[in-house]
Amino acid sequence: MRILLVEDNVGDARLVIEALKECSVPTSVIVVGDGLQALAYLRQHASAALPDLVLLDLNLPKMDGREVLIAIKSDHALQHLPVVIFISSTADHEVMLAYRHGASCYLIKPLELTDYFALLQDLVTFWGTRVRLPVG
Repeated sequence: MRILLVEDNVGDARLVIEALKECSVPTSVIVVGDGLQALAYLRQHASAALPDLVLLDLNLPKMDGREVLIAIKSDHALQHLPVVIFISSTADHEVMLAYRHGASCYLIKPLELTDYFALLQDLVTFWGTRVRLPVG
């Protein structure tokens, strides 16, 4: 399973990568640190090797995750991609905004390390084995 992780915090990105190493589903993770890099990567790979899943933080430099989500869901070549919001915010307005703009789900980063790892492993197991993703 190919995952595009859009995360500006290097520590958080490392934590996600470590959690995914322990998954039963093989994963490869591409990390970009801002919204502009995310869209550039997706548009560059739109005709060939798109990721299977986008794991998106909302609070990003240059172009925030809300704008990235809207851009993905507005682009015919990208709109089929599952976009999972992965953030610390529990604000109801953030959750509503994410779903209104087409997020596949909204996950709150757990504070406990074991819960954090378990959530990411469940996420990859679900998207990697239970869901039928588009080919190509």
